[in-house]
Amino acid sequence: MKIIATFNIKGGVGKTSTAVNLAYLAARGGSRTLVWDLDPQGASSYYFRIKPKIKGGSKKLIEGKRELDDMIKGTDFENLDLLPSDFSFRNLDLVLESKKKPTHQLEKLLKPLSQEYDFIFLDCPPSISLLSEAVFKTADILLSPVIPTTLSIRTLDQLKQFLKKENNKKIRVMPFFSMVDRRKKMHLEILETTPKQFPELLKSAIPYASDIERMGLERMPLGGFVKRGRSIQAYQDLWEEINRNL
Repeated sequence: MKIIATFNIKGGVGKTSTAVNLAYLAARGGSRTLVWDLDPQGASSYYFRIKPKIKGGSKKLIEGKRELDDMIKGTDFENLDLLPSDFSFRNLDLVLESKKKPTHQLEKLLKPLSQEYDFIFLDCPPSISLLSEAVFKTADILLSPVIPTTLSIRTLDQLKQFLKKENNKKIRVMPFFSMVDRRKKMHLEILETTPKQFPELLKSAIPYASDIERMGLERMPLGGFVKRGRSIQAYQDLWEEINRNL
């Protein structure tokens, strides 16, 4: 089982669309796949037409009073399940803080699922918090979407510095460009110059495109309503590149 977290300190960079679309591609390829929507906004849950609600909320979840298996919902897509969000997830930091070894709690919860899934995608809320530290301890790969702007590049540097300070050698950071608009001169310049600063940047890039935005209207992964085009191909290229680097 591989645990892949989509994370950025900054919001609005394409974390959820990345988690949803890559999970769809993994499942379509035959892998048993789970998405855990850790964001209290519940965007991943919304895309899969599943109510963002967990009985007992985050407290009973973290305290182990409910098994994750009982909360997992099937989606409309074969091999693809969802662990929905809950608005109480806004308090996950406080719940984790009350536990011994708080940053190990997610890993403990997910361990029993190792025989059930090939991939687990964690759709994470933005910001550095106790929850994100628990994600860093749990995930094998940290996928970080980066918009080609100065401020977005800055958050990638902040993330790398934080992980270095925490001496986290387990997790592998895989940043990639997201919401790329090649009509913008700044985007083109940053696309060209940034890989020199961050050689770990993946070569695949996700465009800024209307069909990706339509996911909110269709309430499904891109591949559920688009069969071909540059956006679905971009996600396919990204997923293939990630797999080559596993």
